[in-house]
Amino acid sequence: MKKLATLALTLAASPAFAATEYGFFSLHNTNFIVLLAFLLVVGILVWFGVPKMIGDLLDRRAEGIRKDLAEARALREEAQTLVASFDRKRQEMAAQADRIVADARAEAERAAAQAKADAAQAVQRRIQGAEEQIAAAQAKAIREVKDRAVTVAIAAAQEVLAQQMTPAARGQLIDDSIATVGQRLH
Repeated sequence: MKKLATLALTLAASPAFAATEYGFFSLHNTNFIVLLAFLLVVGILVWFGVPKMIGDLLDRRAEGIRKDLAEARALREEAQTLVASFDRKRQEMAAQADRIVADARAEAERAAAQAKADAAQAVQRRIQGAEEQIAAAQAKAIREVKDRAVTVAIAAAQEVLAQQMTPAARGQLIDDSIATVGQRLH
């Protein structure tokens, strides 16, 4: 209201108003009529509460902006929390991946050591199997040699006996053998 009064006094003190023949406060003065119309419009606007409505609208708008800012801050904080959470999860996943790689390396080393041990055992079994086969072949060869020696000895003994035996000695040998068998069976 003080601003309106200041405006009215400023308009009233203007040199253009003093030059009119009826004075400034005359209905013949257009500037005065415009001032009255202006003051009437401002009065009507004040009477109907337009400045309060405008103030309320501006206050609601300011409150909406405050709410939007608060919501934006909350969203920003939530986003920062999510970023921190994702960063922690990423670090955990990286640590877990490192553990998995370390476990895989250790498992591979254990598997390699086990494979070496298994290969050494397999080689040892093969060597032992080969030694057993060699021993069996050697025993078989010795048996064959003995069997062959016995066969040769029997054949040689038959030949020697056949040459030294007379028909009478043969008969006597057969009779002695029959008597021995008879004694043993009874």
